[in-house]
Amino acid sequence: MPALSKVKDQARQIGCAANLRQWNLVFNNYINDNDGKFYSGCNDLGYWWPLQLDEEEQNWKINETWFCPTAKTPIWNEEGVQKQSLHITDAWGIEKPSTTSAPSSLTYQGRTYTLNRHGLNGSYGLNGYMLSIPRTESFEGGLPSSEGYRDMYSVPNASEVPVFLDALRFDFWPQANQAPAMNEFEFWVPGYQYNMARVCINRHRGFTSSSFLDWSVRRVGLKELWTLKWHRNFDIVGPWTKAGGVQASSWPDWLRPFKDY
Repeated sequence: MPALSKVKDQARQIGCAANLRQWNLVFNNYINDNDGKFYSGCNDLGYWWPLQLDEEEQNWKINETWFCPTAKTPIWNEEGVQKQSLHITDAWGIEKPSTTSAPSSLTYQGRTYTLNRHGLNGSYGLNGYMLSIPRTESFEGGLPSSEGYRDMYSVPNASEVPVFLDALRFDFWPQANQAPAMNEFEFWVPGYQYNMARVCINRHRGFTSSSFLDWSVRRVGLKELWTLKWHRNFDIVGPWTKAGGVQASSWPDWLRPFKDY
C-alpha cells in the first residue's frame, strides 16, 4: 500500500507545519514584547531556553505542538526508564530532574525560571543562534555572540534563517563543516561537532519541516540544510554544498538519493 503510506506521510507533514506556525506566534509575541530580542536561555551559553516559556507553553501534556506527528514517543518514560533502542522518530524527552538531571529551576540575570512538573518533551528544536546571550560570551561550538541574531527586526534575508524545526534536541548550533550522521537512524551522537546531525533527520521522505525568521514555514530538503543562514556568517557554499564542491561519494548512503543543493 505505498500510495496510502504516502498520503499518511503527507498528512503528518501538514500537521508538522501547523505546529510550527503555532510556535511562530509564541516566538513573535515574545519578540514584540522584548524590543526585538529573542529568549536568552538560562545561562551565558543560552542553555535551557524552554524554562523561559510560560508553564502551559512548556507543558507537553497540554501543549501538543511540541511534537512532530512522526515523533511522539519519548526516549525516557515518566518513570525515568530509557528505551532500549533509540530512533530518529523518537521525541527527545522526557527531560526531568529525576530522568536526565534537568534543572528544576535556574536563576539568571536576576530572574528565576522554573521547570513545569511534567518536564520537557518534544521533537522540535531551536536554532541556538537566535538566543540573545551576552555580547562577551560565545555560543556552543565557540562562535562569538556577534554571530547570532540579536535584533530580530533587522535581520537580512530572514526567509533563509531557520528558527524552529524537526530535531533530536531542543537546541543546537550548526556549523558549515559539520557532517551528517553516518547512520540514518542514529539518534544521538555526543559532542558539539554533531549539531548538524541533530537536524538532518529523515522524518519526511528526504525533507524536514522548518519555520523561518520571516515567520514562514516550509519543507526543507535534507541536503538543503547546509545552504541556510544559521548564523550571520554561516558559509552557505561550504564543503557540504554543490557550490562548495561536495561529491556524491561524500554523503552517507542513506542521503545520496536525495536532491542536491
